[in-house]
Amino acid sequence: MEKVAWTLQGLGLLLVAGIFIYLLDHGTQKTMTENTDMLVRSPAFEHEAIMPMKYTCDGEDTSPPLAIDRIPDGTVSLAIIVEDPDAPGGVWDHWVQFNIPGDLERIGEGDVGDGVPGMNSWGTLGYRGPCPPSGSHRYLFKVFALDTMLTLPEGSTKSDVLSAMEGHVIESTTLMGHYERPVTP
Repeated sequence: MEKVAWTLQGLGLLLVAGIFIYLLDHGTQKTMTENTDMLVRSPAFEHEAIMPMKYTCDGEDTSPPLAIDRIPDGTVSLAIIVEDPDAPGGVWDHWVQFNIPGDLERIGEGDVGDGVPGMNSWGTLGYRGPCPPSGSHRYLFKVFALDTMLTLPEGSTKSDVLSAMEGHVIESTTLMGHYERPVTP
């Protein structure tokens, strides 16, 4: 019995060591990682705060204004992906936009004209705001600084954009908002 316990403990240590080595090896590659240097924020809501109804299906369904600070040197283009990881059927894509000029530091309210629009989960182009079926959901506004323009057509899916970005992400940052639909009697 003692040999079995030592063997299991040894296997556990090997597993932990393997994970550590994997992270060290893959952490040095240019991948989609969070970096605290670049920052995306919105004058409409704070990080991790409730999003105003104006930017949802219950309001004007327009995109909130965004500010992107400290865009890294070498950025050729930006990509934005807004998703709801709490959707009942899996992650729901609210906005996919790529080939945004790499020096664009401000995106105005409702302004989705810069760059190339991708396909959201509704099967349309452009921004569609939060519209959770029940409860409070998180909305992740992910901004990626890329060292290239993506050679993708308008209407590309999030999966297409993520694949094309692979190996080209300099930095990324995320702004998170919450939204819960008003209860109607």
